Amino acid sequence: MRIMALDVGTKRIGVAMSDELLLTAQGSDTIRRISPGADLKTIRRLAVENGVVEIVVGLPISMDGSYSAKTNEVVEFIDSLTKAVDIPVNRWDERLTTVQAERTLLEADVSRAKRKRAIDKLAATIILQNYLDSRKKG
Repeated sequence: MRIMALDVGTKRIGVAMSDELLLTAQGSDTIRRISPGADLKTIRRLAVENGVVEIVVGLPISMDGSYSAKTNEVVEFIDSLTKAVDIPVNRWDERLTTVQAERTLLEADVSRAKRKRAIDKLAATIILQNYLDSRKKG
C-alpha cells in the first residue's frame, strides 16, 4: 500500500512514492509528457505496479491564493486522472516546492543539466512528504 505524488509540468511529470508504512517519500520517476492519453496510461501503470491506493497531485496556486492559467491546466489534468484511475486523487497546495527543490539541488552542487532532470522528481518528493507529514498531524 503506497501513496503516489505527481508534480505536473508542461514537459515532464515528476513522480514520488511513499514507503509501505506511509511515512517517507522517495523520488520514483520522471515521465516525459507525450500526450494526455499516454501520460495517464503511464501513471495508471505505475500505480498498479506499485500498489498505489491514493494519488496526490501538486496544485500550483499563486502566492496570493489565486488560480493561474497553469493552475487551471493542472485542475483539468486532475479531472482526467480521476476518470482514468479507480483510486482517490487529491490536490495538494504545492506553493514553493519547485523553489525548495531548486535550492536543495543548488546546495548539493548539482550541475545545471542534472538539476533539470531531477527537479520534477524532487518537487514530487517534497509534495508527498508534506502530504504524509500532514496526515500524521491529524
